[in-house]
Amino acid sequence: MSGRTVSSAILVLVLGSFFATLCDVFIKMAGPDVAVFQLTFFRAVFMCMILLPIALFKYQRMEKSTALIGIKLHFLRGNLWVLAGVLLTISLAALPLATANAVFYTAPIFIMLLGAFFYKERLSIHVIAAALLGFVGILIILRPTEITFGMISAILFAVVLAANSLLIKKIPQEQSMMYGLCITQLFALPSAGALAWWEGASFDPDILIFAALSSVCSISYSVACLVGYRYVASSQVTSAEYSGLIFAFLLGWWWFGETPDWAVFIGSLFVILPLLYLSHQDIRRIRRSQSMTNTRANLSAG
Repeated sequence: MSGRTVSSAILVLVLGSFFATLCDVFIKMAGPDVAVFQLTFFRAVFMCMILLPIALFKYQRMEKSTALIGIKLHFLRGNLWVLAGVLLTISLAALPLATANAVFYTAPIFIMLLGAFFYKERLSIHVIAAALLGFVGILIILRPTEITFGMISAILFAVVLAANSLLIKKIPQEQSMMYGLCITQLFALPSAGALAWWEGASFDPDILIFAALSSVCSISYSVACLVGYRYVASSQVTSAEYSGLIFAFLLGWWWFGETPDWAVFIGSLFVILPLLYLSHQDIRRIRRSQSMTNTRANLSAG
């Protein structure tokens, strides 16, 4: 699974989606009464412990002048990670696994909307339609007869996830992704630790198990994305990540005895099908561009 071909990249991303869903499972297993800030802090601690040896190895091989490039960006992403971790834990405690994950998959919609706002990216009629259908999907999935904190947390998590994803574009090219991820997590520690201290919850040893397992799964997902998107165009393989919703349905049913109703399935279609259509349009555009390039090269050669 080198990720150098489309088929191997898709396989890597499907595996990554499984780990991402498994991460949610371990967080949800911590229970509805878990100390949210304490769990978030220990997740950051374990991620730093895992990533630090890799970061030190990368540091020894990079030019030392590049080590502190983008430090403000890593600080911002680290604190956004803390916010996302808190929102993720709250939403998973309050919502069924499949329902929460269906809302999380609206993140690409927010990426497009935030990209248009911050990077002045053009919004086509198809993108606007996908956004509107996605929000209709959220309403179908959540059926908000009353607004709960869990619902709000799930939507806000998708927004924060989208913002953090957009900031990846600004990560210095001179730094490896794993090094940057470690620095980001190191910056997450102070705010996560301060929130855990402010929370004042008594220490629960079981929380270490869930924090460690979810951290391993989270890093595995990050590595899968790094490999899956490294050699092939993202539009050709990004749809593979939606396999995570299937894993959420299956693991929610098997692990927590949750049976998603038809509203979750229908709402998920409203969210995912427009995004798959946009991905297909991207692939067609790339192929047309490549075809035109090949034609010009042949004409020039002739």
